[in-house]
Amino acid sequence: MSLGAHLIELRKRLVIAAAALVVGMVIAFFITDPVIHLITEPIRQIAEREGDQAKVELMFTAVTSAFDLRLRMSFAIGLLLSAPVWLWQIWAFIMPGLTRKEIRYTIGFILAAVPLFFAGCAVGLLVMPHIVELMNSFVPEGGSSFYDASYYYDFVFKLLVVIGVAFVLPVFLVALNLAGVMSGKAILKGWRVAILVATVFAALATPSADVVSMLLLGGILVVLFFAAASVSLLFDRRRRKRDAQLLTPGNPG
Repeated sequence: MSLGAHLIELRKRLVIAAAALVVGMVIAFFITDPVIHLITEPIRQIAEREGDQAKVELMFTAVTSAFDLRLRMSFAIGLLLSAPVWLWQIWAFIMPGLTRKEIRYTIGFILAAVPLFFAGCAVGLLVMPHIVELMNSFVPEGGSSFYDASYYYDFVFKLLVVIGVAFVLPVFLVALNLAGVMSGKAILKGWRVAILVATVFAALATPSADVVSMLLLGGILVVLFFAAASVSLLFDRRRRKRDAQLLTPGNPG
């Protein structure tokens, strides 16, 4: 295909992806109430424990704050709902230029990365209430907790995304191994650094006083690192066996 044909194809894919995103946002706009109810559960638990609903509330500080929040949530949820469409458009655009081996690796990467990302988001949802409750425990006697809706949503959204991406990082290590950039032994050799990074990341992603959440998150990241190292070692072993067979005298390959 010529450059002009590639640009026309790209425009077509982008239009389809954008249309799918808009449809996803429209659908998501009508399901924001259950999502808001889910992420504000810690606030209701704190209010119930405090015994005074007026002391712990989700606060909207401007006339359009509630509408703006729903729009932002609609974009994030719509992006997830339309993911099968726009991911396919990206795949359909780049697939003709890939070899069969690259296609196989790409499919494997997606099949591993997507579940891990959502697993990280699920762990983030489990950790988030403990963080909110712990931070509220520092409110002095007689004080009130009014959570700005926009800031609260940003906090939850960023926490889920960061933990989700952290869960996908071991897949990148395996991808580097398949690309020949890092061997399994090289990955495993950095286990001390990996544990240190996982611990620091868990400490930053969770409050310093919430030891249970920090250990949970850090432990999962360490297990994922060793799983990635083990898979890389397995691939290295298979690669060595294949190379040895090719170098065997009389082998037709």
